[in-house]
Amino acid sequence: MRYQFDHVAQQVPDIAEAIAWYQEHIPGVKVLYQDATWGFVDANGVRLAFVQRDQHPNHLAWRVSTEELERMAAKYDREVKTHRDSTRSFYLEAPGGTWVEIICVEGSSWAEYDPE
Repeated sequence: MRYQFDHVAQQVPDIAEAIAWYQEHIPGVKVLYQDATWGFVDANGVRLAFVQRDQHPNHLAWRVSTEELERMAAKYDREVKTHRDSTRSFYLEAPGGTWVEIICVEGSSWAEYDPE
């Protein structure tokens, strides 16, 4: 059972503006994906997602296998949702109101991307 930190997600009002800011202020930022509603960058080994308020909460994400995703979803009585990029996940609320996403990338466009 492997848990790998995957990304931090931040709600922003303008995806393009957020990505442009990081590219200007943090040398080496690479855009992995960008559209009007979602952006994903690699900032020197740290992956950041920029999301809209009505689609995802601010959160920290850990990557797990399909089997572990299903086991944890059953344990915590959560529904696993499939996203537009074919990743699958659910959220847990940690103490203090921090949201944690448990995500599986197997079978998605991100399956081959390994930040290590």
